[in-house]
Amino acid sequence: MEIAVVGIVVALVFLSLLGSSVRVLREYERGVVFRLGRLIDLKNAGLVLLIPVVDRMVRVSLRVITLNVPPQDVITRDNVPVRVTAVAYFRVIDANKAIVEVEDYYAATSQIAQTSLRAVLGKAELDTLLAERERLNEDLQKVIDQQTEPWGVKVSIVEIKDVDVPDAMQRAIARQAEAERERRAKVINAEGEFQASSRLADAADEMSRNPSTLQLRYLQTLLELSNSSTSTAVIPLPINLLQPLLTQVGQAGAAAAVLDGAAVAEPPRVAAPSRSAGHAE
Repeated sequence: MEIAVVGIVVALVFLSLLGSSVRVLREYERGVVFRLGRLIDLKNAGLVLLIPVVDRMVRVSLRVITLNVPPQDVITRDNVPVRVTAVAYFRVIDANKAIVEVEDYYAATSQIAQTSLRAVLGKAELDTLLAERERLNEDLQKVIDQQTEPWGVKVSIVEIKDVDVPDAMQRAIARQAEAERERRAKVINAEGEFQASSRLADAADEMSRNPSTLQLRYLQTLLELSNSSTSTAVIPLPINLLQPLLTQVGQAGAAAAVLDGAAVAEPPRVAAPSRSAGHAE
C-alpha cells in the first residue's frame, strides 16, 4: 500500500515537472529563457522544451501595443496653458532587450511618452500646435523612439488627439479669426474695385474710338429698364444729346450777361438847363 502511494506521488511529481518543462508559444510570442539566471537563445513560436527547475521562460508579445498618454498640462512657447492628450503605438522588436535592459518596458515607454510630450509641445507656439500637428507628431515619434530604442522597443506612430484651450483663449482666437476674415473681405472688395475700374477705363477707351457703341449701350439700358417691374423709371440721357441745348443756353446766358453789363456801365444822361430868352442881362 505504501509503495502504491509513493508511486502515485512520484508520478504526480513527474507529471508536474513534465508540464513545467513543456511550453507552447504562439506566432506573435517569443520566449526569453534564463538558465540558472543566465540568458540563453531566444525561443521562437512553437513547442519549447525547458529543463525543469533550471530554466525559466518569460513570454514577450510582438504585437503592436496601443498606449494612451494621460492628459498633460503644457505651457506653450507663447505662455498659453493647454491640456493635451495623445496616443502612441509601439511594439517590441528585440525581446531579449525588452526583458533584460528595462524592468517594465510598457511603464517605461509610457513615462517617456509623457515627458517627451511636455518637452516637445512646450517649445511650440499655440498656432503651431493647432495648425501643424503632423510635424509635431513626427517630432514626438522621433524623440520617443530614440529613447526607447536601447530597450528593443520601436515607437511607430504618435498622434496628438486633443488640445484643450482655455475659454478666454478660445474667445481671443475667435476675435482674431473674425478680424482676419474682415481684413480678407476688405482686400477682396478693394481688389474687385480695382479690376472693375480697369475694365471701365478700357470700355471708355473702346467707346471713345467707336461712338456707336455708346448708343447701343444706351438702347440696352432702356431694354433692361422696360423689363423692370418698379414704378419709377430713370432714363439716362447721353451727354452728346444735351450738348447742343447746353450750348444754346450758354450762348443765350452770355448775351444776356453782356446786355446787363452794358446797361449797368452806361450812366443815365441828364439834360442841361437851357437859357431863357427873357433872362435879364
